[in-house]
Amino acid sequence: MADTMQFDLVSPERRLVSVPVREVRLPGTDGDLTAMPGHAPTIVTLRPGLVTVVGADGSQTEFAVTGGFVEISADSVSLLAERGHPREEMTQAVYNDMMAEARRRRQAVEGKRDSVGEDVVTAAVKLLADMEALGTHVGLDPNQSTVPA
Repeated sequence: MADTMQFDLVSPERRLVSVPVREVRLPGTDGDLTAMPGHAPTIVTLRPGLVTVVGADGSQTEFAVTGGFVEISADSVSLLAERGHPREEMTQAVYNDMMAEARRRRQAVEGKRDSVGEDVVTAAVKLLADMEALGTHVGLDPNQSTVPA
């Protein structure tokens, strides 16, 4: 078994990283997980959170994602993020924009609760809570967003 695997992280705006890695820690919607070389093939839905990449040299890099999908195989991890940023690019302004979008999503489904169903409303509320936790984790204030909760 190889010591590394290929990791690619892309968002609609850009390719964030393409490197060989030892492991990738992922914020899955059904729980966090770590992908390493030899991992069983799977597809995972992501929640907002930090993706931690451990490089071939042991260095760690973090990326904030708002959600997305990841395909894991024995020799690669391909992550398509809804929105992603290297942790050092996560400014309060960037985070405020992410929070505003999460709040808009929640407001949109709460107004249609009867037609969309309770599961959709619950998912939107959880998305907002996960976004708040992401900001708190990286030292940003979730209460500075300009769109009211």
